[in-house]
Amino acid sequence: MGSIHIIGLGPGEFDLLSFGAYNKLKNGSNIYFRTNKHPVVDDLIKEGIQFESLDYFYEREKDFDEVYKNISEYIINKAEVDDIIYAVPGHPRVAEKTVEIIQSYADENNIDINVIPSMSFVDAMFDFLEVDPVHGFKLIDAFNIKNEKIDIDSSLIITQVYDKFIASEVKLNLMNYYDDEQDVYIVKGAGIKKIQQKHKVKLYELDRLDEFDYLTSLYVPIASVKKYKDIFDLQNIMQTLRGEGGCDWDKKQTHETLKKYLIEEAYEVADSIEKDDIDELIEELGDVLLQVVFHSQIGNEEGYFDFKDVTTAICEKLIFRHPHVFSDAEFEEGEFIKKWEELKKEEKGETTITESLKRIPNSLPALIKSTKVQKKAALVGFDWDNIDDVYKKIQEEYKEVVDASRLGNIQYIEEEIGDLLFSVVNLARFLKIDSEQALNKTVQKFIKRFSFIEENAIKMNKQLEDMTLEEMDKLWNESKKL
Repeated sequence: MGSIHIIGLGPGEFDLLSFGAYNKLKNGSNIYFRTNKHPVVDDLIKEGIQFESLDYFYEREKDFDEVYKNISEYIINKAEVDDIIYAVPGHPRVAEKTVEIIQSYADENNIDINVIPSMSFVDAMFDFLEVDPVHGFKLIDAFNIKNEKIDIDSSLIITQVYDKFIASEVKLNLMNYYDDEQDVYIVKGAGIKKIQQKHKVKLYELDRLDEFDYLTSLYVPIASVKKYKDIFDLQNIMQTLRGEGGCDWDKKQTHETLKKYLIEEAYEVADSIEKDDIDELIEELGDVLLQVVFHSQIGNEEGYFDFKDVTTAICEKLIFRHPHVFSDAEFEEGEFIKKWEELKKEEKGETTITESLKRIPNSLPALIKSTKVQKKAALVGFDWDNIDDVYKKIQEEYKEVVDASRLGNIQYIEEEIGDLLFSVVNLARFLKIDSEQALNKTVQKFIKRFSFIEENAIKMNKQLEDMTLEEMDKLWNESKKL
């Protein structure tokens, strides 16, 4: 097994090639260049340096990931026979995917890697732009921009903007974060004095210029205008509201006092979904998120937890409860609910079904809680065999309500009414109907029909209190036809 000497060719100017890199190339053998499309290559050829270019790999594959993978495997295979030199543009440790792949393989197989760097194109860019990177920057491959987290509070360098098509893709992705008027610098040949140039454009016009080739990168300064507020802005606002000089009402809130608001906001989200009102849904989801941030800020002040603990906990929970997605576990779609419950029991350290039943919050609406209890019990086989048994149970419970009513025992009546409602929820579950939603729809229907009665009473110059039940029933029946 040989070793691999990885050489950085610098940004393109011959003077920026390090002495160590030049000396190794001048006196070495078995030299491979990832590409000969680099300005310093002509100078190296004049120096008599012989090498094999791997550009033909780009012609074989359309996908860059495959190109880098194949080149890396080719270099590794060569290193299994002899010591080799592998040269790449810029600095080998800066935005060089093949070096990352080769290093990973070398670590696993105890292959010696010797990196001899030159100046990176990033250094050349900051020098050419006369910008100090002390305030932070992120380096992104244009081909992977969709998967990157864009931080508009630091500057951005985007590599491999080869043509207008790629520039257009980059523009569309950046517009998700930046204002259309954001300044963007198109930088060509940074570090190569004869050809280096920069063009300052607005983001919206980025792909209108014919200024792109294999030596082109983009520089995006820190955003002067925020197109969207993010979670950090919300956290800062809440910190201000709870801090010195903040809002007296916000400062005196506790987990206990906020509890009712979270419940209210959740119901308002549900209501906006029912109304199919997107603008209202956005607003109400924001109100729910505010409650999460509010509680997290209180937790941070008390020293118990903060927002990072909340997000970490839910991420870990989702990964744990989806082993079929995040690991090699496999189970049929029909087994998902049962498996989900088993994972929840394991997660909570529960050993009995009763523990999971008691875990269902008492604050849930009774219809929803009843459904959850029945479903959990049904998962272990405690359920009716068929729907006819459910109908019989409802009839039985109805009779017991009638009997209790005749006896006039209020406590007994309440118990039997509860049994009847529980049985009706069971029927809804068998029929795959959401009992909470069904009852809400009936309530809305009642309000609509009652409104019809009242409107007609007003037209007849009558008060509802003065109308007979027969008159109201007649109008009620008419409202059913609408």
